[in-house]
Amino acid sequence: MSVPVFEEFEPAADCGCPGCARHRRDLALGLPVRSGGHPAAHGARRALVLVTAAGVVLGGGGAGVAAALPRPAEPAGPATAAWPGPDTPQGGRGPLHGTPGPASAPNPPADPTAATPTASQISTGTLRQTTRADIINRAKLWVTAQVPYSMEKYWSDGYRQDCSGYISMAWNLRSNEWTGSLDRFADRIDRTELQPGDILLFHNPADPTRGSHVTIFGGWTDYTHTSYVAYEQTKPRTRKQATPMAYWENSDRYVAYRYKGVVSGGTTGGGATATPAPYPGAAMFGPGANNAFVTQLGKLLVDRGGKKYYSKGPGPKWGDADRRATQAFQLAQGWKGREADGLPGPETWKLLVTGGGRSIGGSGGSSGPSTNATGFPGRGYFRSGQSNAYVEKLGKQLVKRGFGKHYLSGPGPRWSEADRRNVEAFQRAQGWRGGAADGYPGPETWRRLFR
Repeated sequence: MSVPVFEEFEPAADCGCPGCARHRRDLALGLPVRSGGHPAAHGARRALVLVTAAGVVLGGGGAGVAAALPRPAEPAGPATAAWPGPDTPQGGRGPLHGTPGPASAPNPPADPTAATPTASQISTGTLRQTTRADIINRAKLWVTAQVPYSMEKYWSDGYRQDCSGYISMAWNLRSNEWTGSLDRFADRIDRTELQPGDILLFHNPADPTRGSHVTIFGGWTDYTHTSYVAYEQTKPRTRKQATPMAYWENSDRYVAYRYKGVVSGGTTGGGATATPAPYPGAAMFGPGANNAFVTQLGKLLVDRGGKKYYSKGPGPKWGDADRRATQAFQLAQGWKGREADGLPGPETWKLLVTGGGRSIGGSGGSSGPSTNATGFPGRGYFRSGQSNAYVEKLGKQLVKRGFGKHYLSGPGPRWSEADRRNVEAFQRAQGWRGGAADGYPGPETWRRLFR
């Protein structure tokens, strides 16, 4: 009897045989594979095909059996080193390495009944709060350490050394997540809203180990916004490099997300600012209140034209000056009655911390944005792709103040890199540095420019 011959092959992605079809289905459903190994270990597990020369299977000879069995797909061509895309199989959801927690099936499918983290969960500690600067600084730790890529090993901090484990680490999550679950910890955003610390995620539910990947957005490389600095965990080790938007392959399938736990407290380049602090609640304001939020409110109101109401301060103890300044800001929005009672609610707070709405002393009495010079219209008017009268108004004032050297033509209503660079020059002239001189006007930039 002839000695059996063993052939090793990778099941082809387009093979229709029952074995390959079941293999792909198991990967998509996250079912355990009894033959051993992690189901996400793309390229690591092999099928063994036994071909007998004695012809005991299907009643045929060796040649007939060989012809009946599926053959591995032929490579499309020689491998090229020009494409630095990911070959990044990943592990599944699970606890941090070295910490107790229930065992989890690798690569589980997204559970539609799973609870989505909310703002209240963030405040109670279910999600850890973090700043954009902290996210990028944690991402840099692995870049500096040159952490080797692995879907089975864990770094000293307890996070799995694959692409999704890297994001779990950078976001300071309490567990190791995967590309099928990271979106539960984030809000989907448009690519034009990307700021450092956000992510670009592609999850392929049909076959999670083929193409699924995630990167950290580190900032735009230039004004065209066609490429960005990507922090990512990929073979052979963690890297930081300029990357086409959104990635080398499957670019149109990458989705931008922002971690729900991002709070104010730092900026990290790319012309981005941190997410505003959430409304602390009505209990923080009013008679008897004495806390840091009252001080913050007062400073915001002073920036928006409320300085005349304060003989001293602002300070942490709620006073009549706070009430009168808040009411003046509310009246400037055209609000009446209980909407202008002098106590800040969620909408008042939102306008103040984002620089939106009308400032005290600006035009009022009707809804809609004001073009009054003293009223900052909001940060959203000064971003890539925006075209409006405020941009042109800003540009003309920059020229008037002697900060228009970067304009080759205009200024005009469409926001451009020339606008950003001129604003940056003005901000630096105020003595500001870092995130305070990022080239994007905020309430204080606007106030000083038009005063």
